[in-house]
Amino acid sequence: MTPPPTPQPPSRQKLALHWQIVLALALAVIAGLLLPARIGFFDPMGFLAFFGRLFLQALQMLVVPLIVSAVISAIAKLGGEHALGRLGLKTIAFYLGSTTIAVIIGLAVSNTLQPGRVSPDVSAAMISAAKVSAPEVAEKLSHHGAGDILGILGRMVPPNVIDAATRNSDMLALITFSILFGFFITRLPEARRESFAGWWENLYDVMVHMATWIIRFTPYGVFALVAPTIARTGLEAFLPLAKFFIGVVLALGLHMFVALPLVMLAFGLSPARHFRMVIPALLTAFSTASSAATLPLTMSCLENGGVPRRICGFTLPLGATVNMDGTALYECAVVLFIAQIYGVELSLVSQASVVILALLTSIGVAGIPAASMVAIVVILGAVRLPAEAIGIVLAVDRILDMCRTSVNVFSDTVAAAVIARSEEK
Repeated sequence: MTPPPTPQPPSRQKLALHWQIVLALALAVIAGLLLPARIGFFDPMGFLAFFGRLFLQALQMLVVPLIVSAVISAIAKLGGEHALGRLGLKTIAFYLGSTTIAVIIGLAVSNTLQPGRVSPDVSAAMISAAKVSAPEVAEKLSHHGAGDILGILGRMVPPNVIDAATRNSDMLALITFSILFGFFITRLPEARRESFAGWWENLYDVMVHMATWIIRFTPYGVFALVAPTIARTGLEAFLPLAKFFIGVVLALGLHMFVALPLVMLAFGLSPARHFRMVIPALLTAFSTASSAATLPLTMSCLENGGVPRRICGFTLPLGATVNMDGTALYECAVVLFIAQIYGVELSLVSQASVVILALLTSIGVAGIPAASMVAIVVILGAVRLPAEAIGIVLAVDRILDMCRTSVNVFSDTVAAAVIARSEEK
């Protein structure tokens, strides 16, 4: 007689990452308001600030291998599938166009609202965790003008790619090299091409797993970075952060509910019908903050809605890797917000470089939660702002990550629907 199965204890549901971050943020506020500056010889806020910097350094550690492997594997796969034809050109043109529109919207809202314009005391407190002070940043930016546009173009061709990999300010050159490298992988004989492209895809998968593991520590990083700020400023530091949050949500809303529906109308598509078709995918994208995790459901929604499988199978996987409208918009908003906190004006040339890097780094942002923080580190370095300043926005990053992932996925679905309609003509 078979013995009855042993009763198993009920499984413990782990708290979702975004709720962990909300809890960490609440605890950081309480700790910042209640903990004393010193407990004997122990400096609790200095101790927390150390772990906050450690978390940021872990993110910076991922920058070069994650961006390079993502760009090379995506471009090599695109060419390896003989997709650089009519369908490929249409898809790439749509993704570049929609991301450019998103970035312009983000810059316009950030320059209009200017959420980082705060009093000197609040500004000093918000950036105190960074290693570079506001006067040092202003000095770095003071000698740059319109003539730097040639410098931006010149940095796209590195004299030494290994040296470029060691400096975030040369990441534009590294991305250009990666695009060319991935493209010329497609010119190898088939067997060697598949083997070599597979190596880069394996490296990319490893880096995604590493990024996912490090991002699990985000609640601790938020606590370690926010608590010392609250201890120095009280709740004043949250006022500009709240304005920044509202500005990003507004810009994302304009892109998702105005710009992209206008594109659909231009191709004779119904935005209302499209929203009804993809709402399950959008809700999943919002809850998981991962376009990659949402991809199977996104493809199912569009195929059930009548979009041909050959269109979905090409545009959506590619879009989950390279089409990041919401992410690119957010990257620009963060960089402008941090520049405003430091009290410096980014020139039109500097903002142009932000646009270019947002477009290029969005290709290399993995479809996993909070991976855009890596890309923001790249852009901050390129415009000579301290990478550590990203800690200013970590408190609201997770919620905004959920919002911008929904925009990313929605843009992918619009691309598939628009390209399918264009193929009918």
